[in-house]
Amino acid sequence: MNIEILTALATFAFVSSITPGPNNLMLMSSGANFGFKLTIPHMLGVSLGFVFMVCLVGAGLIQIFDIYPISYQILKVFSILYLVYLAYKIATSAPIQDQKTHNTKPFSFLQAAIFQWVNPKAWTMALTAISVYSPSKSMESILLVGAIFGAINLPSVGIWTVLGQQLKRLLTSDNKLKVFNFTMALLLIASLYPMVI
Repeated sequence: MNIEILTALATFAFVSSITPGPNNLMLMSSGANFGFKLTIPHMLGVSLGFVFMVCLVGAGLIQIFDIYPISYQILKVFSILYLVYLAYKIATSAPIQDQKTHNTKPFSFLQAAIFQWVNPKAWTMALTAISVYSPSKSMESILLVGAIFGAINLPSVGIWTVLGQQLKRLLTSDNKLKVFNFTMALLLIASLYPMVI
């Protein structure tokens, strides 16, 4: 892979990782509700889960969509339903002092890693990255695409968590937190718009 392609891949990885989407909106919400430290497993699950996804897509999973086009539609419907459910959970999150009694906690590493498989933006990123930057599907190029995404994605999602943590300073009452969570839920639903149309 020459320097021009590496630069283009790094740019694609950065732009796709830093722009709003389900992962980043959920991380910002988690940062605001739980703080940076408790959101670290969620961040690691997003980044490492996505790298694993890219590698599996490159290793042959992409062919399923070519052979069975209906599988993409099934994934799309399931993803929409799951993201609507997550938006509901965010919108109805308990106030900070009630989180322990309501057993509210941030995503675990495993939950965040598994979430990549129903995240429409993650699928789009993975399929595009492999199709454009690893057309040969060689293991070396697949691992390189995964490594570049891993190196760029973690700091990018970390920015969203820090942004949420900083917003926590403004969310000094239960009502403000409720409004924030409801807004984040609406934005999560809005992020589905490109997929629905």
